[in-house]
Amino acid sequence: MRKNILLLFFLSISVFVYSQKKYLQCGQILDIENEKFLLEKTIVVANDSIADILDGFIDPVAENDTIIDLRTKTILPGFIDMHVHLENSPSKKSYIERFTWNESDIAFRAYKNGKKTLLAGFTTVRDLGGTGVNTSLRNAINNGTVEGPRIYSAGKAIGSTGGHADPTNGFKKSLQGDPGPKEGVVNGPTDARKAVRQRYKEGADLIKVTATGGVLSLAKSGTNPQFTLEELKTIVKTADDYKMMVAAHAHGDEGMQRAVLAGVKTIEHATFMSDTTMILMKAKGTYLVPTLTAAVAVTEYAKQDGFYPDVVVPKALNVGPQIKRTFELAHRRNLNIAFGTDAGVFPHGENAKEFQLMIDGGMTIMEAIKCATIINANLLGNPKIGRIEKGAFADIIAVDENPMLNNKTLENVIFVMKNGEIYKNESK
Repeated sequence: MRKNILLLFFLSISVFVYSQKKYLQCGQILDIENEKFLLEKTIVVANDSIADILDGFIDPVAENDTIIDLRTKTILPGFIDMHVHLENSPSKKSYIERFTWNESDIAFRAYKNGKKTLLAGFTTVRDLGGTGVNTSLRNAINNGTVEGPRIYSAGKAIGSTGGHADPTNGFKKSLQGDPGPKEGVVNGPTDARKAVRQRYKEGADLIKVTATGGVLSLAKSGTNPQFTLEELKTIVKTADDYKMMVAAHAHGDEGMQRAVLAGVKTIEHATFMSDTTMILMKAKGTYLVPTLTAAVAVTEYAKQDGFYPDVVVPKALNVGPQIKRTFELAHRRNLNIAFGTDAGVFPHGENAKEFQLMIDGGMTIMEAIKCATIINANLLGNPKIGRIEKGAFADIIAVDENPMLNNKTLENVIFVMKNGEIYKNESK
C-alpha cells in the first residue's frame, strides 16, 4: 500500500511538471514566410515545442502555467548561424595557444562562447571545425549538462598536407610529423574516404573540407586549390553514403569550382568567385555562406601591429574588401545564400552584425532574416527550427523594436527561449 501511495505521489508530480505551459503574450510576431507581422498573439509553449498560437493576449488555463509579457516586443524565431568555430576566440595569443592549451582548456572556452552565442539569439549553429571538442560540447548541451545553442558539428575539418586544415602548419620540422586521415589530413581518394568515415565514427553531423588555402593558416597561399577533383568527389560520395552534408571552405576560384563540381552543399567565404563559378553554383543548387563579419574583422585585426603572424597579414588585408564585392554580385545574380558569420574569427555573441553587412551588400532586412531562419533550417533539413508555427521547436527570441524599421535592434536581443526553456529575459 505504501509503495502504491508513493507511486501515485511521484506520478502526480511528473504530471504537474509535464503539463506546465508557458504563455508568451506577443506584441507582434514576424511571419517570415509570408513577410508580414501577426499582431497581438499568444504563443503557447508546452515542453520543447509550440503547442498553439492564439489570437489576443490569452491568460493561462492551469494554475501552474506561466505568463511571459512580451506585449511591446517584436518576436522572431531563434536565428541560425551556418558557420561558427566555438572553440576559437580572436587573440594575439591564438597561435601560441596551440602549444600551451589542453583540450579541457579549449572546452571551457567553447562552452563560454556557446553561451554567448545563445544569449545573442542564435539558438542553432553549424560548427565548422575544431579539435573535436565541438562535438563533445554538442553532446553536453543536448543532454543538459551545459547551456548553449543547438550544434551541428563537423568535428575536425579535412585538409591536405600543408593545406588550410593541416594542424601542424607553422610547426618546426621535428614537431610536424605526418598527420593522416585521423587528424584530418588526406592525400588521395583512399585517405579522403577514411577521413570522412573517421568523422562519422567520432560523431560528426557533417563534413567540412578546406578546398583552398585559408587566411589565418600559417601558409603562404590563401587561394590555391588544395584537393584534386577526384579527392573531393570521394569525400562527397562517402559523406552521402553516411547522410552527411559537405561544406567547403574556399577563397580561390579553381578550388571552389572543383568543390561545386564534386557536389558540396555549401561554399564558405567564396572570396574570389568568378562569373563561371556563380553560373555553376546556380545550376548545381549550391549555397553561398558569405561570412562578411569575419572578413571585416580580419582586415581590421591585420592593421594591428603583431596581432597576426607576418605570413597572415597580406592575406587578411586582401580578403575583406573582396568578399564584400563578391557578395554584392552573388546577390544580384540570385545565388542561393545562407547566413553564416565565421564567429571565432571575431568575438562570439556579435553574430548579428552580419545582418547590417548583408544589407550593405544589397539585401533587404527581410531577405537577410530569411537567410538566418527558414533558408538555413531548410538547408539543414530541420523543419522544426527557424520558424514560429504550431509543432515547431520553441526557439523564440524578442527584440525591442521593429527590425524592418531599425535592423540594429537584432544586435540587442532581449529574450531568448530554446526548446521551451528561457535563457534570457530582459523584457521588463
